[in-house]
Amino acid sequence: MEHLICTQCGAEVRPEEACYVGAEIVCPSCTETDTVVCSYCGERIWCEDNAGDSEIPLCESCYDSHYTHCTHCDRLIAFSSAYYQDDDEDEDSPYCSDCYHEYGEAIHCYSYKPVPIFYGNAPMYMGVELEVDDGGKYSENARKILKIFNCANEYGYIKSDGSLNDGMELVTHPCTLEAHMHEVPWKETLENFRELGYYSHQSSTCGLHVHVNRTFFGDTPSQQEEKIGHVLYLFERFWQELLRFSRRTQSQVNQWAARYGYKDTGREIMEHAKKSYQGRYTCVNLTNADTIEFRIFRGTLKYNTLVATLQLVEKLCNVAISLSEEQLQALSWSDIMLGVDTAQYPELVQYLKERRLYINEPISAEGEV
Repeated sequence: MEHLICTQCGAEVRPEEACYVGAEIVCPSCTETDTVVCSYCGERIWCEDNAGDSEIPLCESCYDSHYTHCTHCDRLIAFSSAYYQDDDEDEDSPYCSDCYHEYGEAIHCYSYKPVPIFYGNAPMYMGVELEVDDGGKYSENARKILKIFNCANEYGYIKSDGSLNDGMELVTHPCTLEAHMHEVPWKETLENFRELGYYSHQSSTCGLHVHVNRTFFGDTPSQQEEKIGHVLYLFERFWQELLRFSRRTQSQVNQWAARYGYKDTGREIMEHAKKSYQGRYTCVNLTNADTIEFRIFRGTLKYNTLVATLQLVEKLCNVAISLSEEQLQALSWSDIMLGVDTAQYPELVQYLKERRLYINEPISAEGEV
């Protein structure tokens, strides 16, 4: 049997045992000690030509096309996982996630909008925008918040907001209600905001805005429009109850979250809303392509209030998609309250009692922050 010759060590190699690096023949021993396989394309390369690292070996072509190194710590990172500061338009200085959140830009400009990361598995996802004020627009504070908020996963980011006097806005990636309640570290984050001297409810400038994906309301634009019309009907039909729930004054909602006006059906309210020139400053903002935004709620640093707000949004959206126009017209606030599962929504039940919106006796509550 004719043997091949290893180009590295000169040993004879049986054809069936030979490996190749390009056109060069390599024996099994040299293959193990002198070569690696590119983790991206699968091509075998010499160790000295590894453009990646020991954990992620890469050929030069795959590194150039798909990877880079962190500017600060030199860690190998994929392009898709790299972070850049807002003013780095040419993306010359990539950061890994750890270095970006510690050394990079902590407070993004208001227009910043990263590719969304979805957490949880359910038809409805909620993105939260929580405004805080009076504690400063300091990157150091933002980093402290993000270190807690993103300790396990990248749940959100912080932006500046011109409507605030001396604060910032914490924005989450889309999460299911389950993820918001059991994965996102809201309780610790809200406590840290308070420790740093921020207010939300106590500041007249702050809101708590909740985005819901339009696809929850239907597969087609017409289906979505019908069910979102039901949401608008619920807001107009139960305006006084929702205003009390929101903790806002009438003058505040007129400025930041105006109503569309009551009509007999959701379809009529939707048609009126589409012709409205109020823009995004409405109780349910319809100007976003992928979400509707609930803007009526006042900001809060109280955990139970925040979670109760998310639970109410989920409850109202479920009512909107499950009932017909006729069933909605026959609905009372008490009917909705009777449908609130105390085991599923304990924070909502407690908050409704605090605000005297529940069917049972009200209870006392701690002050808002």
